Amino acid sequence: MTTTAILSALAEEQQGLIKLLEHPQKTRHAGRDFWRGRLHGQPVVLALSRIGKVAAATTSVALIERFKVGRIVFTGVAGGLGEGVTVGDVVVASEFVQHDMDASPIFPRYEVPLYDQSRFVCDKALTALLLQASRAGLESLALPTKALLHHGLVASGDRFVSGAAESRSLRSALGLGGHEVLAVEMEGAAVAQVCFDYGLPFAAVRTISDCADDTAHVDFPAFVKDVASLYAQAMVRHLLALL
Repeated sequence: MTTTAILSALAEEQQGLIKLLEHPQKTRHAGRDFWRGRLHGQPVVLALSRIGKVAAATTSVALIERFKVGRIVFTGVAGGLGEGVTVGDVVVASEFVQHDMDASPIFPRYEVPLYDQSRFVCDKALTALLLQASRAGLESLALPTKALLHHGLVASGDRFVSGAAESRSLRSALGLGGHEVLAVEMEGAAVAQVCFDYGLPFAAVRTISDCADDTAHVDFPAFVKDVASLYAQAMVRHLLALL
């Protein structure tokens, strides 16, 4: 049976999942804790990528090389950038682009050098299951307001986007480059690139914790703890039932 890696950047984003793990085994590797066991009947490895693209890439390689996982699923939070994407909504990624990748004029802006591409596509089959699981997970929660489910491009970069002016500038620049993004975060594109290199299925879901504006730093901590972690538990539960 294929082992699924469930990856998040912060401990709060995986809050409760370790407690649900059957026969948990903790392994310390590459300065990180990896938890192996069974979750809702499926063999899994839970891990924290930490924050940023390099840290996320390190964790992803460890999951593949050391723990031999067969797929990686990322859950966490992001800032909303796209039209109609608001706090409490959920975005399932179709592709990732690095908004801070710029090797111009040698390569076009946003293109990853020597890959001849700027976007890394998520696995279509796994993403379809994650969309189904996300929809079911949201419907299973007694939410005060309806959370919308979005599907599309997500941007990653080594910067916490937390100003309205910066957010508008980022969205405009990406749009001029042909990249209409729904959300911005700090890890997904790196994991997508690693999985591309290894030929491993990857899918990602992000709960919108803020609108990448001047209130982002205020909204973020409480939202991750009180809302996003509950979303993640529900969506992961339904995803594992589909695998």
